[in-house]
Amino acid sequence: MNRSKKTLSNPKHPPIAKPQLSANQPLMMPMARVLRQALIFSAMTAASATTVLGVSDRATFQSDVQPAYENVLYENTDYKTAQYDAIVLSTAPFESLAVVPQVASQAASNSLIAQASGTSALVRDANFIASAVERVGPAVVRIDSARTVTTTSRPGIFNDPFFRDFFGDMGVPEQPAQRVERGTGSGFILNGNGTILTNAHVVEGADTVTVTLKDGRELRGEVIGEDPLTDVAVIKVDANNLPTVIIGNSDALRPGEWAIAIGNPLGLDNTVTAGIISATGRTSAQIRVPDKRVQFIQTDAAINPGNSGGPLLNERGEVIGVNTAIIGNAQGLGFAIPINQARAIADQLVANGRVEHAYLGIQMRSLTPALRDEINADPSAGLRLQADSGVVILGIARNAPAAQGGLRLGDVVVSMNGQPITDADTVQRVVESTAVGDAIAITVKRGGQTVELAVRPGAYPVTQTSQR
Repeated sequence: MNRSKKTLSNPKHPPIAKPQLSANQPLMMPMARVLRQALIFSAMTAASATTVLGVSDRATFQSDVQPAYENVLYENTDYKTAQYDAIVLSTAPFESLAVVPQVASQAASNSLIAQASGTSALVRDANFIASAVERVGPAVVRIDSARTVTTTSRPGIFNDPFFRDFFGDMGVPEQPAQRVERGTGSGFILNGNGTILTNAHVVEGADTVTVTLKDGRELRGEVIGEDPLTDVAVIKVDANNLPTVIIGNSDALRPGEWAIAIGNPLGLDNTVTAGIISATGRTSAQIRVPDKRVQFIQTDAAINPGNSGGPLLNERGEVIGVNTAIIGNAQGLGFAIPINQARAIADQLVANGRVEHAYLGIQMRSLTPALRDEINADPSAGLRLQADSGVVILGIARNAPAAQGGLRLGDVVVSMNGQPITDADTVQRVVESTAVGDAIAITVKRGGQTVELAVRPGAYPVTQTSQR
């Protein structure tokens, strides 16, 4: 058998001659390598700093291996498609890249420069959480409070059911007893003279307040004022030149932005957790604290008992909220008071020792057809509603501004100051934004008729504790 190599030929398709390079002709870069490097450079903007370095290593030392682009994780999968299309789907002929290899190489170099400039901040700030904590951490404090609670009790024998069956409650002595309740929370320093912001429930009823700084110093704290409706309190310590936080703008928050929480959960000082802003504008009813007047920030950054009063930060280390609440038996559901509202309340507490909130003194619910039918079917309610939307008044406090202004049980509020009303949260916001004593034009549906009223909200009653 003749095993010599045969040259195959076809008259229609003659053999393609290999190009001969002269000494002065530049070496052409293989097409696949050009495209591969261009794609690697384009992936840098979406990658983390670690990924960027990894991809760069692969481009440098493993240039003959096709990179696995599916291993580069993007939060938006369309980003990869857009970057890929921007390079591959060029209007220039494919062969032109091989004809002018220097242009392709220069284009790849320009792409690298452009992409690197876009990721330089990302690479420099790869540890932005640590940087933010280093800036703000010294201004975050631990707050220990103690209060004495007096109760009355009977000797154990008098609580025995057998004894009580014979003697009842008559003549049973009651003995006063005292106990000390202690709590721990967090706070942060607003100015160098020792003004500290925290939650009202952290210092509620406290007889003594101790503030511990990050450097270990313990200072006696004085509660300047508390506002239970927003759960904000201000403490003052006798010190100067203290580290302070930087205040951000909570009105500009968007879901998906970074969120960093610092505090003392369960007594573990200076604990840092991170997540994102999950939502904004959560109502007090949604998070099961209907007595509060706050539109909360929701975050999945871990918040635990002891975090209360600590700061919620953005990626720049600016305070955007005051950590305040969690929902029990749930994970990743933490809530913070927006810093714009908390700071405004704190300013009033510093200036006046209290905050004046407008109120009407009503119990209300958002009206739906189902609720209307339920009320109409209840003979004990004594109401007959015809409207199927708005806010129905189900209770009015005695001598409250609502009663003085002419509101009645069963009234359905459909408009306030010309603004349509469809839910109870809107009513609360309108009242809160009204100064005490200013009239609110309220339109209600009453027994099939439309009634116009002018109701002047009064000042929300405060307790002696909140006044301090």
